[in-house]
Amino acid sequence: MSPDPEAPALWPPPFLLYLGDAQDALAAKTARGLAQFRPQWCRAQFRGPQCRTSVDLPDMGVVAARAAGINTMVVGVANAGGRLGPAIVADVIAALDAGLNVASGLHERLTAHPSIVEAARRNGRHLFDARTPPAVPVGTGLRRAGLRLLTVGTDCSSGKMYTALALAQALRARGRRADFRATGQTGIFIAGGGLPLDALVADFISGGVEWLSPARTDGGWDVIEGQGSLFHASFAGVSLGLLHGAQADALVLCHAPGRTHMRGLPHYPLPDLRTTLDANLAAARLTNPAVQAVGIALNTCDLPDADALRLCREIEQAFGLPTQDPLRHGTDAIIDRIHACFPG
Repeated sequence: MSPDPEAPALWPPPFLLYLGDAQDALAAKTARGLAQFRPQWCRAQFRGPQCRTSVDLPDMGVVAARAAGINTMVVGVANAGGRLGPAIVADVIAALDAGLNVASGLHERLTAHPSIVEAARRNGRHLFDARTPPAVPVGTGLRRAGLRLLTVGTDCSSGKMYTALALAQALRARGRRADFRATGQTGIFIAGGGLPLDALVADFISGGVEWLSPARTDGGWDVIEGQGSLFHASFAGVSLGLLHGAQADALVLCHAPGRTHMRGLPHYPLPDLRTTLDANLAAARLTNPAVQAVGIALNTCDLPDADALRLCREIEQAFGLPTQDPLRHGTDAIIDRIHACFPG
């Protein structure tokens, strides 16, 4: 699957994907997402001595990367709080001194470090902070034209971005106009643009989504990338503002089976699917009383094929909603339900 192939990159490819000392696949999810959805932009990976994951690209240092024609090093890690630790800062400066531009989507911006800014200046290189939001309005909740689908989840990192990308591609393959609207750092790098919702002041989150997904009259869909979970004590505020601003006509619930607690919060158990779906529909009805659930997307990467299919069928029967793993099984059944609910 891929995003809109016509979308350009705002950060000049080809890329060296920086994994640093990422300890698992989720810690390197930005690099992994780029390698999967924009392989034409990704040439190599940079891994630190303690790195325990890979995105299956050639390992390359910054000097060799520049000699190989690579233009930009993308900081492809996602850590708690989005911090630029000392090791990352040192590696960024080395990349700039080697002649690479550097792009990052972490909360702590490249431009907040005078040593990084000075390295960029002396080498004539550019810094790209993807989590620098534009000025956006306060939300109004006014009804606007167009069709919108939002992915929501039981937890963080449950497949909301992947599902949104898959659905946008599948809608286009069925002859419907569809645009992926990125709301997080990985999605923004993949799409070439978007809005980093978790970098907005809280009062502007719903207005930011209204800005990101304005009125459209071409019969097409805006497929909006979800963030966080209404049940995650750290990030529920972003999730709620996103639900209100999206004014979604359709919701797809995303879930990673097998988790016993919220990511990063071992003292909070994972909510069940029914409770999560009902809560998201109730919140979404504030700005669109006609919102409908059109499917459930599972991330079954840790399950054997037979168990994954069995779980999908069980949930489908319990909820009366098409249930699929978008990466494993595609999204045809969910797309069929979308067409049935929203013929056009």
